[in-house]
Amino acid sequence: MKKADKFVKNAAGRTVPTLVNGEKVVPFKGVNGYKPKHRGAAPRVPTCIDYPKDGNKLVKTLKDALQKSGLKDGMTISTHHHYRNGDYIANLVFDIAAELGVKDLRWVPSAAFPCHAPIIKHLDSGVVHHIEGSLNGPLGDYCSHGKMKGLGYLRSHGGRYRAIADGEMHIDIAVMCASASDMMGNANGVNGKHPFGPMAFTKADVKYADRTIVVTDTLVDFPCYPWEIMGNDVDFVVVLDEVGDPEQIVSGTTRITKSPDRLLIAENCAKFIDAAGILKDGMNFQAGAGGTSLAFVHFVKKMMQEKGIKARSMVGGSTKFLVDMLEEGLTDYIFDGQTFGLEAISSLRDNPNHIPIGIFDIYDFHAKGNLAQMMDVIVLGSTEVDVKFNANCVTHSDGRMLHGIGGFQNCLLAKCTMIAVPSFRDRIPVIKDEVTTLVAPGELVDVIVTERGIAINPQRKDLIEATQDSGLPIKDIKELKAEVDEICGIPEKPKLSDEPVAVVEWVDGTILDMIRKVED
Repeated sequence: MKKADKFVKNAAGRTVPTLVNGEKVVPFKGVNGYKPKHRGAAPRVPTCIDYPKDGNKLVKTLKDALQKSGLKDGMTISTHHHYRNGDYIANLVFDIAAELGVKDLRWVPSAAFPCHAPIIKHLDSGVVHHIEGSLNGPLGDYCSHGKMKGLGYLRSHGGRYRAIADGEMHIDIAVMCASASDMMGNANGVNGKHPFGPMAFTKADVKYADRTIVVTDTLVDFPCYPWEIMGNDVDFVVVLDEVGDPEQIVSGTTRITKSPDRLLIAENCAKFIDAAGILKDGMNFQAGAGGTSLAFVHFVKKMMQEKGIKARSMVGGSTKFLVDMLEEGLTDYIFDGQTFGLEAISSLRDNPNHIPIGIFDIYDFHAKGNLAQMMDVIVLGSTEVDVKFNANCVTHSDGRMLHGIGGFQNCLLAKCTMIAVPSFRDRIPVIKDEVTTLVAPGELVDVIVTERGIAINPQRKDLIEATQDSGLPIKDIKELKAEVDEICGIPEKPKLSDEPVAVVEWVDGTILDMIRKVED
């Protein structure tokens, strides 16, 4: 199978392949330039004949479940990252595949983390052919050096759901963690020994996969309720001693930054939305779980309290900070696709205004509308931005692929998308003439906030006019870049070969950019 073939320039001016891992792909045609006309995927037709009449789908081991699911060469296997860096299941799945002598599997996780580094040995041996999903840490570095047999394929959270529902990515076997399940496969993530929160990332897999396996460490009597996964969509249930470590859900995130520069960035984000008239009664907003984003929430909360403002909804990944705002009456609802911390999990379980929501409803570009585009403001981070307001959240300045897309691209559909970044990291400028990897088209990035000033996209004349007398340090993006270049100098471009190692998909399924092999 060819990794890639026939390279063309897409509408963003990026060179991309038209063939990826043997499948034809469509080059990016512009932000709203591609509208598919085909029908989407249809789930396999099951029958009650194949399932126990008493509802008991328990099998002794995960190996038994995989064998009963028909695991064989070339299949597509999905797993999920509800435990983030504490996931135990993905590594186990491919250890079993290796034991069974299975080869050339395609792994389509909702995200991969450093805890999944053991899968590198299965990439080396050929058990796993390639990965389609976020490639954090060691797996990203492995792919960046061209070691993977196929091309990495990076999708956003919403893009992953879209690809499954649109029929572009068929899953043979889905392996889902659940913190609690009954024998039939009714399951959730808020009860049991090791709860993790909503099961948003499982929704497409459960609906469209040929076989679904639920793996839990807490078996409860029928019915397991609330049920986010329903047993009628499940083929097998496996009980293990442990499926994940919830302490690792918060690893590297959910802590407010202590950096004075980043606190200034967060405060200026909050001041900007106030000056722009976005901070008002009934607003809807989303902020991430990173340190700067959490500081932004802290400053917004303080302003809301001072002004007597109440939001209509906030969208999570939820944290203690969002939960506190809900309990203090500063918002009517939290819509939650992922939780970070025990306080958020407890709130999701106990507070009816803390509502679990699926990825289709919040992020899918081919839904009939989604929550992301209803948000008044969303604050994101990036590894790089450029003078055309394009942004990169996947590769570092050296070209190494060390982060996933997550919900980043999907959040660009908000009414005001802000990117909060330091002007430089380790004396390497963050503002470039051109980003190394294009993940966010500049027309969708409205504001870039650094500790040295705020740049507003010239297309957003409404925001420019609203904030012109605010006293905020608003500057031209090129002025900001020149200021930082004078401090840091202009670094050499990363040493990259012409060999592709991965592609970046846009939310509509077209290919936005190509990532090249790093040359040491």
